[in-house]
Amino acid sequence: MKIHYFQHVEFESLGLIAGWVEAGGYSISSTKFYEEYSMPDVADYDALIIMGGSMSVHDEEIYGWLAEEKKHISQAIKAGKPVLGVCLGAQLIADVLGAEISTTTAKEIGWFPIAWSDAAMGNKIIAGLNSAMNVFHWHGEQFTIPEGAIHLASSKTCSNQAFLYGNNVLGLQFHLEMNEVAIEELIKNCDDEIATSTPTIQSAKEIRENIKNIPSCRSALFMMLDNWLK
Repeated sequence: MKIHYFQHVEFESLGLIAGWVEAGGYSISSTKFYEEYSMPDVADYDALIIMGGSMSVHDEEIYGWLAEEKKHISQAIKAGKPVLGVCLGAQLIADVLGAEISTTTAKEIGWFPIAWSDAAMGNKIIAGLNSAMNVFHWHGEQFTIPEGAIHLASSKTCSNQAFLYGNNVLGLQFHLEMNEVAIEELIKNCDDEIATSTPTIQSAKEIRENIKNIPSCRSALFMMLDNWLK
């Protein structure tokens, strides 16, 4: 199994997904848009993972590669590849599928619970997962559910937290993949966003106090990724 992933930020964002790749014995390759890159051929990999980033799907004039990336994501979906998007990655998939991407009324940053929808509870994509989970968030934009997709999850702040399109295209607004290193990188590089705590934005101290959630997120991530590939 060959996994390819798109990375948008200079610090490593794959996090716990790297452990899942290793455990499965999969090979992995990447396109890093912040450095000189070449786009892969859709035929060169079996599954595509699109990671997060601080930019918006609407920033094509600033980040010229966004248009090229969207075109490739569309090709991968049309080719029937398993495609997974996390945070910005999920928004890019939603955008490609004709959904709307907009600014949230309040940023959601830190550890907050999500609940699976009734439709999700009957779907194999979350087989083995708890009905509600405390997961990591860091976003100020949101997607609507693409036409024809299943709404999977919501949080108090953001009603659309996950969707499944077909059986193999999965979008997650929240982060199951964050390990301590990735969280510290976010705190270091985006500290201005958590300078003031609010009901939907946790301080660096609060975020660090809740890294105890990482093991349960790791277990959920591995199960969900296995279900996604199946």
